[in-house]
Amino acid sequence: MTTAFFSRLFRIGAACAIAFASLQAAADDGAALRARHTELREQLARNSFQRALHIKSSQEGDNLKGDVYAVLDHPFSLVSGELKQPENWCDILILPFNTKYCHAVNGNGGSNLLVRIGRKFDQPIQDAYKLQFSYRGVAATPEYFESRMAAREGPLGTRDYRITIAAVPLDEKRTFMHLSYSYGYGLAGKVAMQAYLATVGADKVGFTVTGKDANGQPTYMGGVRGAVERNAMRYYLAIDSYLDSLSAPAAQQVDRRIQGWFNATERYPRQLREMDRPTYIAMKRSEVERQQVMIQ
Repeated sequence: MTTAFFSRLFRIGAACAIAFASLQAAADDGAALRARHTELREQLARNSFQRALHIKSSQEGDNLKGDVYAVLDHPFSLVSGELKQPENWCDILILPFNTKYCHAVNGNGGSNLLVRIGRKFDQPIQDAYKLQFSYRGVAATPEYFESRMAAREGPLGTRDYRITIAAVPLDEKRTFMHLSYSYGYGLAGKVAMQAYLATVGADKVGFTVTGKDANGQPTYMGGVRGAVERNAMRYYLAIDSYLDSLSAPAAQQVDRRIQGWFNATERYPRQLREMDRPTYIAMKRSEVERQQVMIQ
């Protein structure tokens, strides 16, 4: 037997070992997510969200993170099949009011999402902030799915944006999902956030109940953790609205998810209401049409 034969045999063995390690990692991560579903069973069944949903937030130094755990009324095969396609993520990310543009591109380094983030009202695309998310599929087995998106730099001194989605099947019709949204900020980002929270964001709150007021009504997480909870919730509702829209005829799907996202946010007006329905619908129809064309 030649050296070339043994070299080829070694490469095949190494590839098999890597594949086995990846499958084992997916199995372990899937088991951990199933265990999390068991831990959250009571919170998912009894809450104020009117759906099987749990939200939490955290802050470590200059890093913020929002986590959403939810039961999706969609089969796992649909969830994993749709969310592993980078271009479908642009149909999801465009739904929140402050996303102005998203376009998926493929390069030698993999898939990227070219995103523009702006204000809540309609604005010229050149006035919106650029973010470039790299997309990476981590796992896609019959029992576990995970993908990750990351952007090094964001607007106003923010950085290290990360969106991670993981899911496991519960039964033939339901999927348990974990969405994680996080970012970091420097001095410029801190100053910008403080200015926002002192003005237009002064009365904004998140979803975590922190206590009760003098009238016995719940009080909610405020400040930067409230802000990251709101954003995580917007992305979760965008995922769910996108999946819901797929049951409509192809020509009706865009409008179905635009309407669906707005309807879903209206369930939580204290946290998520930013504009009236006609304004949002008109703005999003225009932005969806605009994102079909590549813009540098």
